[in-house]
Amino acid sequence: MQIRTRRLFRDIWKARYVYMLLSFGLAYFIVFHYVPMSGIVLAFKKYNARLGIWGSDWTGLDHFRRIFITPGAVAAIKNTFEINLTRLLFQFPMPILLALLINEMRGTRIKRIYQTIFTFPHFLSWVVVSTILMNFLANSGMVNAVIVSIGGKKYNFLSDERLFRPLLYITQNWKEMGWSSIIYIAAISSIDLSLYEAATVDGAGRFKQALYVTLPGIKATIITLFILQVGRVMNSGFEQIFYMQNPAVKSVSDILDTYIYSITFDAVPNYGFSTAVGLFKSVINLVMLIGANAIIKKFNGSGMFN
Repeated sequence: MQIRTRRLFRDIWKARYVYMLLSFGLAYFIVFHYVPMSGIVLAFKKYNARLGIWGSDWTGLDHFRRIFITPGAVAAIKNTFEINLTRLLFQFPMPILLALLINEMRGTRIKRIYQTIFTFPHFLSWVVVSTILMNFLANSGMVNAVIVSIGGKKYNFLSDERLFRPLLYITQNWKEMGWSSIIYIAAISSIDLSLYEAATVDGAGRFKQALYVTLPGIKATIITLFILQVGRVMNSGFEQIFYMQNPAVKSVSDILDTYIYSITFDAVPNYGFSTAVGLFKSVINLVMLIGANAIIKKFNGSGMFN
């Protein structure tokens, strides 16, 4: 045992500079992710500012029961599932498709140009993107100006509940598709070129090469990112929805994140209830992550952890 311990410390000392680099990331997660977890006890207490977190009275599971009997919370849960599960359908495949299309382009320069064009929107904040969208679709915006100029009537696009969610998916794809495709492009670049040569000899065209060589080559990456995406299904899109929503579309846009924000800052704050909603959301994310990994492992033979 002592020999193993000495060997361990000797190996750590040899790689001390690597551990020094890792220590900054580790410190970040400890300070900003693990230490604040002590505040989770608020979900089981009736918070009193005078008594503090630890001095406040315990309420047990009362806050969690309230989640399922409060109409606003129930509607937010429903909207969260509907919006984010639909995101998986309309948004998750798009970076993969873009990576495949960029990979099929001939010439390194043209690939870099298109990758830069599609990646640039990622660096725009949702404040900027939502402002651009409003300038286009507002009553006095560009789209309505064109409609009026050809003899049509103005249409209030931003107040139409049927259009809100499609606008979410379109703007999210426009902003993040290029950035998300980077990891797939990197995975494609690691595929053995001899596989493409063998496919060419067998008479496979570019489409079949992409289908039978490229996609299987990045299968592990796709599975890992899909499982991680499912594990974030309850907490994706706060900034986007927060800046794009308005009272007219709140019934279809209010998700758990925006609901937590509103009950914490817009009304009389109830920190215990808002903490309970946040903890409920995190537990559902964990269940979805483990469930997605188990299902994919059952049908595919491998999951995220092997």
